[in-house]
Amino acid sequence: MAEIHDDMATEKAAHETELRTLKRPTIPAGASTPWGRAQVSRQFADGIILHSTASHGGLHLAEKANSAVQALFRNDGEFYEEDCEWAKVAHAFPQLFTAYERRLADRTLRDYFPDAYERVMGVTLNGSQSHMPDRQEFEKRHRNDWVVIAALNTDHQPGFVECIATLGGIRGGINERRFLVPRSDYVIGRHGFVIDPQKHQPYVGPSSFVTWAARQ
Repeated sequence: MAEIHDDMATEKAAHETELRTLKRPTIPAGASTPWGRAQVSRQFADGIILHSTASHGGLHLAEKANSAVQALFRNDGEFYEEDCEWAKVAHAFPQLFTAYERRLADRTLRDYFPDAYERVMGVTLNGSQSHMPDRQEFEKRHRNDWVVIAALNTDHQPGFVECIATLGGIRGGINERRFLVPRSDYVIGRHGFVIDPQKHQPYVGPSSFVTWAARQ
């Protein structure tokens, strides 16, 4: 385990060092994005800007830069959100990203865009190289189960985790329920925590999510 932690520390240090060599200056914000008005904007290169908003963010590529993105990865709208799609930009412009970011981008593309990745790279992914097949099987198996989408240690019931769950773990759904799960039970699997209706009862008491939101 010590060797693993040493490797991670070394990689982080190398990432920080490499970041200082990359020019990502802050530029005037205020641009309109799919996620709202940009509050912070950083220019990675001519025609490639990272925008951050109050809720989300991502990269915007001007037309010429966007045309350099591999066709199977390219977004017609020229915006690439920061959770997964940024990896498409890293693939197209590896010189603008650190070695750590490039490694993470490759993993992200394999996990979230496996079909396009296989065609672009000319490879066939197995289960250990992409979690998407497992994810799809998980979603199929639990589409009628309550899957946690948010959780906090509750201030109102010591020893329990307050969970917000939806059917199938679908975010943005209108049907949400809260559950109390013993802290010893709350072990998140690779794709999420599934509520056991025999053990985890619905909860309608005071919410720690309200307290947490007030602190932010």
